Amino acid sequence: MTDASASSLFSYAVFAAMLGMAGLPIYIHAPKFFVDSYGISLSALGAALFGLRLLDFLQDPLLGRIAERTVKLRSFPIWCAALVMSVGMLGLFAVKAPFLPLLWFSLTLAAIFSGFSFLMIRFYAEGVAQFGSTGQLRLARWRESGNLLGICLAAMLPTFLLGITNDPFQIFAFLFCAIVILATLVMQRKWRFENVSAHKDDTGAIFSDPVLRQLLLLVVLNTAPVAVSSTLFLFFVESRLKAPELAGPLLILFFLAAAATAPIWTFLAHRYGPKSILLFTMAAATIVFLNAFFLTSGQISRFAVICLASGATLGADLALLPAIFASHLAKTGARAEVAFGFWNFASKISLALAAVIVLPLVEFLGFRSGVENTAQGLLALSFGYAALPCLLKILAIWQLLGLRSEGAHE
Repeated sequence: MTDASASSLFSYAVFAAMLGMAGLPIYIHAPKFFVDSYGISLSALGAALFGLRLLDFLQDPLLGRIAERTVKLRSFPIWCAALVMSVGMLGLFAVKAPFLPLLWFSLTLAAIFSGFSFLMIRFYAEGVAQFGSTGQLRLARWRESGNLLGICLAAMLPTFLLGITNDPFQIFAFLFCAIVILATLVMQRKWRFENVSAHKDDTGAIFSDPVLRQLLLLVVLNTAPVAVSSTLFLFFVESRLKAPELAGPLLILFFLAAAATAPIWTFLAHRYGPKSILLFTMAAATIVFLNAFFLTSGQISRFAVICLASGATLGADLALLPAIFASHLAKTGARAEVAFGFWNFASKISLALAAVIVLPLVEFLGFRSGVENTAQGLLALSFGYAALPCLLKILAIWQLLGLRSEGAHE
């Protein structure tokens, strides 16, 4: 570990919070925002999101290579990526679509995803270089807690702003840009001038490592349940629970639970091993979240308990998996920027599949947004939101059971 001071860890937490604001909340807010604003069908949005994820299929590994080769430029490429991401956010929420809304949706999200991906790759690779194989759990406590707080902030702001403005997402976009500038300034002096690790020359070495291959498959399987449930969350609260005004508070409860428990899971992982803790939390998440399938209109208290418990288990996923991956990279000397390019792709492909399969599927089975649904339509929504993620989580547990024992130690 080359720099584990409190100020360095705080910088990581602030930058992670900014990235958290641009990550999962955008998948939650953007589809609903465009459905309500422009009347775009769920199937069309699903196809657009799938196309954007296909772009990532080529883009993220390429961005990993670019991130590695521009290390010597220090913060300059960081500022460029931050600018691209900020312009995309303003276009998505603060600018009325100047042409076909679906095309505008795709272009602005492409800008957000591109800037976000580059920043995420470079940021996590920086953690490998500066904290080595022995400091990943300590870094994860700060970094993932910051990330989750950023997610909470982004989930909360539109609901809060709705009480003071008729254009909450427009204000959200401008506030996000201000936070991007602040976070980038905080990390300004942390970026490396050169590659400090002796990396393997062949990218193929990443895929010849069985543990890295297993971890990449695990992140695909384990991200899928969150991708599916996040895509349908607002629709579920509005149409199944009949409580659209509580969507914001419930999201905040979910992510605050994750943020509050992430440091606890890293502490327990240091004592009992990351794999054991992950198996426990993933099994608990499956049992807890299956209860959402049986919810009916008005059962808000029961759903709040589910949000609280499943959010707590999410804290383990977000904190421990990146720490295990980063620790293994540091031990093997693999090319961290390139490896996290593939990690980014692995985590996003689940969001692509969720968009292209789940949204059209629930629509095909009878669900319609913004109207009174039949019993069949509501059943389709409940299956997509709750039962399907549990089935996917079981596949992730099976993959984790086969993972070779790897630890990210303090």
